[in-house]
Amino acid sequence: DYSPKAIKTLFDGVKITCKMDLSFDDDGKVKNSAINYAESLSISGAQEKYPAILDEGKIRIAKDGERSMYILKPAPLDRIYLRKQIPANEHLTMQIASQVYGIDTAQNGLCFTTDNHPVYITKRFDIMPDGSKLPMEDFASLIGRTDKTNGDEYKYEGSYDEIAKAIVKYIPASKIALEKFLRPAVFNYIFANGDAHRKNFSAI
Repeated sequence: DYSPKAIKTLFDGVKITCKMDLSFDDDGKVKNSAINYAESLSISGAQEKYPAILDEGKIRIAKDGERSMYILKPAPLDRIYLRKQIPANEHLTMQIASQVYGIDTAQNGLCFTTDNHPVYITKRFDIMPDGSKLPMEDFASLIGRTDKTNGDEYKYEGSYDEIAKAIVKYIPASKIALEKFLRPAVFNYIFANGDAHRKNFSAI
């Protein structure tokens, strides 16, 4: 089960079981037909993700129309080597970023499917305690790059200097924001994160 710290920070003091009543297939799709309604909900990114809520001491996928407070990421497609370990690796890396390097990260943990496979769970930082949603814009949009204007690789081509200039342009407290941007950028380099592209940096 979860540590006292995880219960406090990840689940706001609510005691939650780490076991879920669902499992995923080799494509990261929900197996249980009873909750396939969540397939229609869209969260950006290449990897399968599902909106989730807490319900009577358990984590479950949010129904259409419910305000999700969490995001679930099961293991990705079966063509990836050691793919079942990827959720645990992401959780470990995030804990190193937070606990060792002092980077402000989204609260995160692991939960487990009915067949005991780990699933990464992260608390949404764009949802306020009252359920209202903070507006966010990724830096590909802020810089003005799309697949239509710059081709399929639009989010990967370019440099972090472009993001830094956009921070100065759009964020009033830019000096503070630049430091918050630089720390994870350096961490991503140290830990060989090859997916830290423009769309994975956003402004609230």
